[in-house]
Amino acid sequence: MDKLIPFTINDLAKVTNHRSGEIKFGEKMIIVPKGVDKIEFLKESEAKYVLLGIPEDIGVRANYGRPGTASAWESAIKSIANIQHNRFAKGSQIIVLGQINVSEEMREVENLDFNDIDDRSKLSQLVEKIDKEVSHIIFNIVKAGKTPIIIGGGHNNAYGNIKGSALAKGKPVNAINFDAHSDFRILEGRHSGNGFSYAYEQGFLKKYFIFGLHENYTSKSVLDIIKKIEDRVRYNTYDSVNIRKEKEFYKEMIYALDFIKSDSFGIEIDLDAIPNIASSAMTISGFSIEELRQFVSFFGEHKNATYLHICEGAPDLDQSPNNHLIGKLIGYLITDFIKANNEKI
Repeated sequence: MDKLIPFTINDLAKVTNHRSGEIKFGEKMIIVPKGVDKIEFLKESEAKYVLLGIPEDIGVRANYGRPGTASAWESAIKSIANIQHNRFAKGSQIIVLGQINVSEEMREVENLDFNDIDDRSKLSQLVEKIDKEVSHIIFNIVKAGKTPIIIGGGHNNAYGNIKGSALAKGKPVNAINFDAHSDFRILEGRHSGNGFSYAYEQGFLKKYFIFGLHENYTSKSVLDIIKKIEDRVRYNTYDSVNIRKEKEFYKEMIYALDFIKSDSFGIEIDLDAIPNIASSAMTISGFSIEELRQFVSFFGEHKNATYLHICEGAPDLDQSPNNHLIGKLIGYLITDFIKANNEKI
């Protein structure tokens, strides 16, 4: 874990707003003490969940997206630290591990242009470097018997989450992705649009369900690929569920869970599926925040839920006074997951 920037007691104190008569998550969340072996600490800690930040937008840039997802971790940790520690959810269940150090890579992409073939190749190479770090850290967290909660970055990081989990489990894992896009595009060099296809091709991803695809933004080629492998990759569309009402939201969750529940699975959340959330591919039409929260709670309740990844949120792209609300939304999703997962079935 050489590329990990550990979260410290001082870091936690800076983001926690203390108030008389209240106990905040920031006062109870666990930090790995300085000088202590991180892996051994994870193994021995009674806390079940491990927070990891990935403050990058390199995969998004490589996929023609708008940069800004690097800001989600900072926004989220400020909100999470100020959630109330009470009988419904306890901060002491969470170890704040820290963030992956991607500062060098972020500096390298500042002057790269994705329209330039050579620059695009450099972007993909940088994504591959981050892949290695993500998969290594996720491997160690899962191997220690903990549940990773990964925040920030583009959806390119799904690859590292899946690979790390599969290596820790010793076999391929499944994934459910709440997303307007498949992120199952061709293997044209790593970016945020093909994390799942790379994980599938390399044998780390066994079954994959895409929940809420937007019909207007899914190419014929991707649909044709999925049709050929529908025993392992399936989807529904937002349009069929919430526009034409051909399918019912809750029944679709049951159908998707039946498809993936036989093995360990990751829960992937792309915030660009929610209307008016600042992200690399912002939408004006999509599922509601309440539906997203129900989704996280529903899948988090299952015993084979292995990790939660919340990505593509970009607070820096929101210039309004309310740009902190993305961090607040991430906080809601994390506590929804933890509350459900503690009652797993």
